[in-house]
Amino acid sequence: MPTQAVKIPKMKVSGQFQNRHLVTKVIKKIEEVPADEWNKIFPHVPESYYFLKTLDESNFEQFSFHYILVYEHKELGPHAGHSSILVGAAPCFTRSFPELFNIKALVCGIPMGQGQIGLTGFSSAILEAIEQRMEVLACKVNASVIAFKDFEGPYDHFFVPLLKKDFIKINGLPTTRLNLNFSDFEDYLQTLSSATRYDLRRKLKKASSIKIDSSIESAPDETTLNEVYSLYLQAAEKHNKDLAPLPPDFFSLISKNMPQETKFFLWRINGKLAAFVFCVVSEDVLLDYYWGFDYTPAHEYHLYFVKFKEVFNWCLANGIKTYEMGARGYEPKRRLKFELVPVHLYVKSRLRILRPLLKCLCALLKFSQCFFRPWINNS
Repeated sequence: MPTQAVKIPKMKVSGQFQNRHLVTKVIKKIEEVPADEWNKIFPHVPESYYFLKTLDESNFEQFSFHYILVYEHKELGPHAGHSSILVGAAPCFTRSFPELFNIKALVCGIPMGQGQIGLTGFSSAILEAIEQRMEVLACKVNASVIAFKDFEGPYDHFFVPLLKKDFIKINGLPTTRLNLNFSDFEDYLQTLSSATRYDLRRKLKKASSIKIDSSIESAPDETTLNEVYSLYLQAAEKHNKDLAPLPPDFFSLISKNMPQETKFFLWRINGKLAAFVFCVVSEDVLLDYYWGFDYTPAHEYHLYFVKFKEVFNWCLANGIKTYEMGARGYEPKRRLKFELVPVHLYVKSRLRILRPLLKCLCALLKFSQCFFRPWINNS
């Protein structure tokens, strides 16, 4: 897809950037940009370059991925040509909503996680360039809605200008986070209510009555990955049957593409896989992304809390400072002292005549749920 020069009004770019302009480009595969260039503007992000590469390779039927790149364009002189430096980037995808008049949306973010935009230097100008290029791309792919999905509070001030351009701000499903400023698990237990502490000890004692073999792998073999996917599908069917499941090859591809950042926590009873958790680790953050259980032993031996304790202890042993467990399933996380972290969506209809209708639809539960929840099942 060709590059497009975006003239940023001088009032939007202050100081040393006033006489510079930006050039945007859309690519269909993350591999079209070098990994080191992408990672420079997305340092220590769990959903890194290789996470996005996995999405590209996993054959998602319901999504089409795009990546908007923003370059700072410098003229070097009449005979020296120009140089371009990557200063901003945003992963995007398209998704249709057949249950809502077959609306098609172009969304900045990824289907299963929080929104992140690579911004350097003159951030407001870069965000404006991305938004302008999304308008062009939305026209090309026939998307009637543009959205920025699940952005945390630190992004809020960057998005203020969008509210003046007919974007609607919506509260999304909060993510959950636990700061691990504890010396050990016992120290953590003392922060819980007495009732929760008693209940957790009771459940862990029950689990200790049977031999549970645990292991941690970065790249499980094919047999183990098949077991993992089978448990994942059971959890998806039980808890979120209306959401799309991951493609079968997602776990094998991600363990191949980013083995240093992926961790499969596995628990076996009598040699059979009874529970797993798939996590992504970046610097001092661990994301508890996907899990699955064999529900008969899981309920009897409280494997949800077994997995929580073992992942918690692994985090402490490996210098992890933040343990995230994503959206949904809030009640046990609340009792375990996870913090609810607000996220927001910014949504706009490209058709001016439909903008009042979009505001009304955003007030309705059905439409809100379509945008609030992750669109890929992370059980």
